[in-house]
Amino acid sequence: MPTNPVRKTLVKLLAGAAGMFLFAIFLMPPLYDVFCDITGIGGKTGGPYQVSESGVDMSRTVKVQFVATNNGAMPWEFTPKVFEVTVHPGEPTEAAFFAKNRTSRDMVAQAIPNVTPFNAAEYFHKTECFCFNQQPLEAGAEADLPLVFIVDRDLPTAVKTITLSYTLFDVTDRVNESLAQLN
Repeated sequence: MPTNPVRKTLVKLLAGAAGMFLFAIFLMPPLYDVFCDITGIGGKTGGPYQVSESGVDMSRTVKVQFVATNNGAMPWEFTPKVFEVTVHPGEPTEAAFFAKNRTSRDMVAQAIPNVTPFNAAEYFHKTECFCFNQQPLEAGAEADLPLVFIVDRDLPTAVKTITLSYTLFDVTDRVNESLAQLN
């Protein structure tokens, strides 16, 4: 009995689509991380940071701007509490963002950071950040989300302004799926 060419094509298309999803979910994130590490783009901040023995550079200042964005499907209110601060390189600085769950259901969010200009990212060190963990909020609840950072003394002198932006994503379904697998 001859095979149906339409069915054969459909199976190939479905297999191709499944392969694309697997590639996008499991292979793209590590490849993107490697690409960003090699090229220095992507706005990822520097890794763990030890406060320098040389202290604070009082001879110069750097403006740090804060931007908050919700992913298209995220219904929370999310904003920086202060939109801009001026810091001395080497000086630990505290800031905070405000989040409010405006829905009638408990939700969990994850903030993804980005730093521009890209050449400043390796000199921007977060020592405490709400982006390190997922942020659960009950229906109607609100929270101040803390951030502590240090702009490295070795920041190129041409960089006068750094913008730290966060995009907030709804990860409630992913967290619920993980909890369901544990049971």
